[in-house]
Amino acid sequence: MTPDHGQEDWVRAAFARSREAYPSSPAPVDRILTAARARRKRRRTAAAVAAVASAACVVGIGLSTTFLGPRPDSVAPARLPAPPASSPYTPAPSNTPAPSTVTVRVADGTTDGKRWSVALEFHPALPKGYAPPPHGGLGTSLLCQRMYIDGVRIDHQGGPWSDCQPVTGTNDPGPAGEMGLWSLHDKGASGTRLMVANPEPDVAYGVITLTDGHQIRATTVTVPGTGYRAWAAPVPDGRTIAAVDQYDRHHHRLTHDTNWH
Repeated sequence: MTPDHGQEDWVRAAFARSREAYPSSPAPVDRILTAARARRKRRRTAAAVAAVASAACVVGIGLSTTFLGPRPDSVAPARLPAPPASSPYTPAPSNTPAPSTVTVRVADGTTDGKRWSVALEFHPALPKGYAPPPHGGLGTSLLCQRMYIDGVRIDHQGGPWSDCQPVTGTNDPGPAGEMGLWSLHDKGASGTRLMVANPEPDVAYGVITLTDGHQIRATTVTVPGTGYRAWAAPVPDGRTIAAVDQYDRHHHRLTHDTNWH
């Protein structure tokens, strides 16, 4: 900016008049002029700063309007779908249904032209309608030995539970070791018969030897999940049993019985 020489000349003239009026208070004119220039410079700087600040405010307002205000062609973002409501928790029922009856086929075949079969049937709980025998055990479960010859169940005359015995749980040792010869009449003494054994745990199979030398082998079968087992073999009509032997899985003979005729 160009210095104001006219104002400085006026100051110099005023100073000269002051010296003439007050000769005892001299003051250097250069110092007065320097101070005046400094005041003018400060006023110009302050004015410039105020102008810049005012411009910045205007720009700031414009920027805030640009960035914060919605654009005319802007589209509001789509809302995210709300998560699906979770299904209510349903606790498992506390009461577990009673296990069902387990049945396993022990053996079957044809002898004397008649179909025959033997099966073990285990009831974990005493079935409805079952009445324990007067002098029998008071077990919590029931083990049935279903034997059929020519489509007729042996001992069916005694009712639906005539070939069953009460046991306690899945591993009652009571039935183990039993063996019997069964038929539809004469209590197993004649006609087509079935030899059924409930062996000890180490018996893998049984062998029936007839008096004519013929042998019939039967494999032990176990009811799944229990300790109840059996093997069964047919004895043809008119044949006589010489011996009944039982073996373990290593083919060692465990029992030898000659009291069957």
